[in-house]
Amino acid sequence: MKVSGFTIVRNAIKFDYPVVASVSSILPLCDEVIVAVGKSDDGTRELIESIASPKIRILDTVWDESLRQGGQVLAVETNKAMDALSPGSTWAIYIQADEVLHEEGYAKLIAAMEAWKDEPGVDGLILDYLHFYGSYDFIAGSRNWYRKEIRVIRNDKKIRSFKDAQGFRKDGKKLFVKPTGANMHHYGWVKPPESMRAKLGYFHTLWHDEKWMEAHRAGIESFDYSRIDTLTRYTGIHPATMKDRILSRNWEFNFDPSAKKFPLLTRFLNAFEKKTGYRIGEFRNYKLRH
Repeated sequence: MKVSGFTIVRNAIKFDYPVVASVSSILPLCDEVIVAVGKSDDGTRELIESIASPKIRILDTVWDESLRQGGQVLAVETNKAMDALSPGSTWAIYIQADEVLHEEGYAKLIAAMEAWKDEPGVDGLILDYLHFYGSYDFIAGSRNWYRKEIRVIRNDKKIRSFKDAQGFRKDGKKLFVKPTGANMHHYGWVKPPESMRAKLGYFHTLWHDEKWMEAHRAGIESFDYSRIDTLTRYTGIHPATMKDRILSRNWEFNFDPSAKKFPLLTRFLNAFEKKTGYRIGEFRNYKLRH
């Protein structure tokens, strides 16, 4: 069984993406990793080259910034990386530049890929998510954050990146998937406030036109981490590939969960989910294959 990996990245240094940790976290599971590097102005290509693995193949691309509807350019770039995958691979592991796969899940992923590789009715595999927010010490825990997402897909050219590259579709339909129990750590909301403002300012241009940007500029420029509704302190161990980054770049961030007040309905929904594990009204970007 051969396994490919793929991701896209652009201006990783400018917007402080942990892309070296991201790519490095999937390398042990892959026979190749395709990194589609969009034309950048900050040395991103050299950063990827610094990983110095013979498994990595860099695909140089140019982002079409005229594609401003729903982050479509991200799916277009992701499809470019998918199209470059070696045809001999059975599975492809997808990782975004602000995500890092925890090594504790390696055995689970390998077991799942082996178990379902000969089952054509299984299009992909889902991973569990931890969304870090504010600093590396806190996890976002409200109902607004997705709990699982597809990050392993069958190497099938009918499967395409969907909308803003958060998920995938096959012939326009949701993929049938199996769970893995492996953990993906999402660090997209862990940056100093000034870096987060810069990132959001740029990424809004991938979704909206100049008129929208001008109308919402004040909100983007005044980003404040304290607006989050609820966080829990993380007491686990971060992925090994994040160790050096966390030691050198963590910063002080405090959050008092007792200061937040929730509407009655939200309190009920949170209590129900905590007791049963079921999230009422949860959107799933996939279909579980039973």
